[in-house]
Amino acid sequence: MAKLTNCLDTVSIYVGTYAKYNNGSLFGKWLNLSDYSDYDELLTAMHELHSDEADPEFMFQDYECPILEKLGLLSECHISKCIYDVLEQINDSEHDVEVYEACLDCLGKMDFQSIYEYVNNFYYGEYESDEDFVQWLYEDDTFNVPNWVVIDWEATARSVMFDYFESNGHYFKS
Repeated sequence: MAKLTNCLDTVSIYVGTYAKYNNGSLFGKWLNLSDYSDYDELLTAMHELHSDEADPEFMFQDYECPILEKLGLLSECHISKCIYDVLEQINDSEHDVEVYEACLDCLGKMDFQSIYEYVNNFYYGEYESDEDFVQWLYEDDTFNVPNWVVIDWEATARSVMFDYFESNGHYFKS
């Protein structure tokens, strides 16, 4: 499995253990997921980090990349075995992780495959405002509006946005 690259290089988790925490220690280490080729290699590194415990119960005390939690791939006490598959699928897609996060903000908790398909089928891009998005929709030859027609983009956007979702400037068909 290839190492992760691009924006996913910054996906890090702070790994401690419940035993250490319960004994008043926050000892652990930030592990960057891109430093490991797959889940098994990451798991080996976590065991080596906490080799002073016979059977460490890992505690993920902090992490970067909120999409992992939203997808149910990472929580305080759990890291999914499929985390690398999902991260590689995001990395190999034509969209940044922010697009998937925006889609989750709009639709709520869903499995990654559903979000991935939704983004590929219904993502329209990033725009500064609803008006900019709606103007792009109409000028993209979709509606064949003559160039002499003057449109109130603000009012039109209010009506059109009933059929679309937006989060952080990212637009999706509802």
